[in-house]
Amino acid sequence: MPKGYWIAHVTVTNPERYKDYVAANGVAFRKYGGRFLVRGGPSETVKGNLKARHVVIEFDSLATAKACHESPEYAAAAKIRDEAGDVDLVIVEGYDG
Repeated sequence: MPKGYWIAHVTVTNPERYKDYVAANGVAFRKYGGRFLVRGGPSETVKGNLKARHVVIEFDSLATAKACHESPEYAAAAKIRDEAGDVDLVIVEGYDG
């Protein structure tokens, strides 16, 4: 079965509040088995206009990735996230060729 992924591109506008988001989102990610593959770090945009911070989180399935996003645990964290920055987020099924 293909895995599910969250892919986020973030502009942090309030670094202190973003720290609160990072602390809060761990509850949902632990519950749903989310594993960070990319969490910030140096990057180079070679084409297009992307935000400065990139995050990729892997889940066991697309259904689990969606359930995490829709959970009350993540809803609480998302409120903080929206105070801390501007985020583009996609939930996508992985390739299981």
